[in-house]
Amino acid sequence: MDPIFVGKAVTTPTSGPVYLLPKFGNRHGLVAGATGTGKTVTLMTLAEGFSRIGVPVFMADVKGDVAGLAVAGDIGEKLQQRAAELGIDGYAGEASPVLFWDLYGKSGHPVRTTVSEMGPTLLGRILELNDTQSGVLDIVFKLADDRGLLLLDLDDLRALLNLVAEERKTVSTEYGLVSAQSIAAIQRALLRLDQDGGQHFFGEPALELADLMRTSTNGRGVIGILAADQLVLKPRLYSTFLLWLLSELFETLPEVGDLDKPKLVFVFDEAHLLFNDAPAALQQRVEQVVRLVRSKGVGVYFCSQFPDDVPGNILGQLGNRVQHALRAFTPRDQKAVRTAAETFVPNPALDVASAISQLGTGEALTSMLLDKGVPAPVERTLIAPPRCRMGAITDAERQQVRNGSPVGGKYDTAVNRESAAELLARRAQAATDEAAAPPAKGSGKQAAEEGGIGRTINEFLFGTSRRQGVVQAAGKQATRTITNRIVRNILGSIKLK
Repeated sequence: MDPIFVGKAVTTPTSGPVYLLPKFGNRHGLVAGATGTGKTVTLMTLAEGFSRIGVPVFMADVKGDVAGLAVAGDIGEKLQQRAAELGIDGYAGEASPVLFWDLYGKSGHPVRTTVSEMGPTLLGRILELNDTQSGVLDIVFKLADDRGLLLLDLDDLRALLNLVAEERKTVSTEYGLVSAQSIAAIQRALLRLDQDGGQHFFGEPALELADLMRTSTNGRGVIGILAADQLVLKPRLYSTFLLWLLSELFETLPEVGDLDKPKLVFVFDEAHLLFNDAPAALQQRVEQVVRLVRSKGVGVYFCSQFPDDVPGNILGQLGNRVQHALRAFTPRDQKAVRTAAETFVPNPALDVASAISQLGTGEALTSMLLDKGVPAPVERTLIAPPRCRMGAITDAERQQVRNGSPVGGKYDTAVNRESAAELLARRAQAATDEAAAPPAKGSGKQAAEEGGIGRTINEFLFGTSRRQGVVQAAGKQATRTITNRIVRNILGSIKLK
């Protein structure tokens, strides 16, 4: 299988091309660098390379320019010169097969999951709950499971919270202490999530992972592009969604070991949003997933400004590295330069720390895994340009891609089937109707309408609308015994008078 051409090393006159070997594509990677140094173009080059060898890719479009993968590029003179300099034969504009996705359903097919599939841990992170409130959320999910109530959307979760509030004493006895303050805090957090557009994310039809792992009719991997220009403004929702998706891949896909090429490449742009203010337990979860998802055939590629945006335990698992320029103007930048330099395998012909601040746009320091999975020494590299448009596309072009999508009919229309909210509302309405219903009339109860002793005797003989079931359930013998005793008492009191 042909390797993915990344660029041409220029460290020394004898340096050669730099390739990413498909069999090590699931060993994860990192693309880092300051704003405007070419990270997005590198991601597009890698995405095109994976797609050409039949590997599906899922990536976020934070600035709107990744969507250019769907349209063939306009190859001008400068790009032709660059291609000739890098030794690329037959360089021409080419579009990749693309599916557009959007949590809000505006710039792509809606991406949905259910509240149950998200689970209380990740949902608690979205809602920014403290430990006590997260514990109450755990109880809500457990109660839903025990009572057979489906949690599909936010309305279902609100209905369960109302149920817990109404039965708070009973729930606290059976599951653990539930306070009214914690329930109110969760309700307020749900309101904030609703205002941020979170209601679009929870519901059905839920996303099927198979639709992220498609190949086109000509064998190319389909690139799923998530519109994230608005989503990234809600960093908790953005990072939790991508973490949920990564966790779903980990939990759903079977073990396959090392393949000739990955089954899917997952690109996590603005990776620092995943780890900012993340509790230790969540970081451990990310580390576990990244470490083990490799054996499921999934490669994870983080993209961020600084390499130390990714925790060290995870950074050490990223085998394929592309480091664009960093400007060491501040102590924070200088620390990032040192961190980046220390993560590469040294090359005697290259001063890494100095080179990082001298790189131009389209240049990077690269280190890819070699045949035996050993990282190659760092090289100063001219990154290959992609064949697609390096910029945003028009609304008409986006709509044309959506019109030809094979999954539009599956996801574009929401479905609201009966779940916890509808079931609890129906039960409440039935209870209200029963309480408001007038007493039933019948020939055997005619005397009850006349009041007095006749009504009293009739109620015990035939039962009231409220007590009828209880009296009948006691059995005929018990009914006769109770009725005779009360009638004797009533008649005895009449004689006394």
